Amino acid sequence: MKEELKSIEKNQTWELVNVPHDMKPIALKWFYKAKVNPNGYVIKHKAILVAKGLLQKPRVDYGEVYAFVARIETI
Repeated sequence: MKEELKSIEKNQTWELVNVPHDMKPIALKWFYKAKVNPNGYVIKHKAILVAKGLLQKPRVDYGEVYAFVARIETI
């Protein structure tokens, strides 16, 4: 979990802000995964922090959505 939080800080993917009184903060959830080698032995434990963005409402919680999509024609 510490590695995941360090990665978030290093990549500056989130910004901590004060939530207005009339809004709820987005909930977070930790996912845990064990990476195994081909023999089935655990080689690493990984934690991933995910925001539950599905609880947001369009035009209330956000105005625009941008998702980068690479098309084969552009490559």
